Order: sequence, then C-alpha cells, then structure tokens
Amino acid sequence: MTESTGTDHLDTTRAAYDAVAVRYTELFADDFGARPLDRAMIDALAELVLQAGGGPVADLGCGPGHVTARLHGLGLDAFGIDVSPAMVAIARSRYPQLRFTEGPMLGTGLAEGSLGGILAHYSLIHTPPEELPEVFAEFHRLLAPGGHLLVAVQSGDGPLPPVTAYDHKVAPAYRWWPDALAALLREAGLTEVARLVREPYEGERTPHAQLLVRRPVAG
Repeated sequence: MTESTGTDHLDTTRAAYDAVAVRYTELFADDFGARPLDRAMIDALAELVLQAGGGPVADLGCGPGHVTARLHGLGLDAFGIDVSPAMVAIARSRYPQLRFTEGPMLGTGLAEGSLGGILAHYSLIHTPPEELPEVFAEFHRLLAPGGHLLVAVQSGDGPLPPVTAYDHKVAPAYRWWPDALAALLREAGLTEVARLVREPYEGERTPHAQLLVRRPVAG
C-alpha cells in the first residue's frame, strides 16, 4: 500500500505489498469501527475540503481503497493511487464506481493546484527520510490554495531521534515524531491546522500521529 520515491525502495515496497495484498485487505480494510480517532481525522479532512468549496481529493497510497470509499461517502470526489498493482486490483474490485490508478506519488501526472485535498494515510512510512521533503513539495504543488492534507504515521515519544527505522512487518519503515514531521511540512510551505497523537490500539506496537495541514491561500 505504501511507497517510497527512490526506484529501489519503490520496487521493494511494491513487491512486498503485492505479496500481502489479500491478507492486508482481510485485516485492515474494514477496521474503522475499531479506530474512532483515525476515523474522526479523516472525517475532519472531508468536512474542511467541502467547506473550502470541494475539489478532487487524492488518496495517495490508497491500498485496497477503503479510505477512498469513505471519503467518497462523505461527499467528496475522491480517487486513489497506489504503487502496488495487486492493491489497485483489489480496490477496483471492491469499489468499481471509484477511480483507482497504479503509480507513485511523484508520478501522478496531476496538474498544479488541481486538488482540494490529499490523504496520505500511513502511506509515507516506507519513504526514506531524506526523500520526504521532495514528496511534501509535490503535495504543496498539487494542492489548490486553501487545500488540505492529512498525513498519518506511526510515531513515538520520549527523548528519541526525530525519525527512526523500525521493524515493520511488510517492508522497511520509519517512525516520525510529530514535531519533526510538522517541521518538514512547514518547510514545504504548508500550515499546520491540527494534530492528533494517540496511544496504540490493541494489536499496535507504537503511538500514532496525524497532522492536518493546509496550503495557504496566498501560497
């Protein structure tokens, strides 16, 4: 479901998620009922996009499409993009009324300012830290002025490094401390609107963080 920007990392991540696509869908595609805080942040993104006039919303790293479908159900023109062909095939099968495309985040072909919103729901955790500024710069480019972005990641707490690798079960991944992630988003020209840091739900090993940001109207 998730991706990185470098070719080697993309290939590794693509192959890893292709291999577990069916099992991943069984485990995670219908679990919003058990994750009320995650659901609330996605719903907040949808409401803010609608308040700003709507506009297409890209679910980047959409996996089996369940979050794309929720955004659509909240009244948005939502579509999904994922680097894994197997995930895209599952998403198209589950939600044939929606649009799903195979591809990386930095190769969407979308025009500047064409999106009212972007969701990166745990879809950046396999991106090497040194490549994340380029991804956020692309998100800024894609968002219309006043558009919103929601980023969700595994996180941490305590006096530890701002980003650290951890033993993700599918592919190499990174945990981000909220302040460090917020700083990168700010450097990309995005303004923080809200953040959520929550303790692990049952079956999770780390805290989780979500940051909601906006491209300034004048930026």
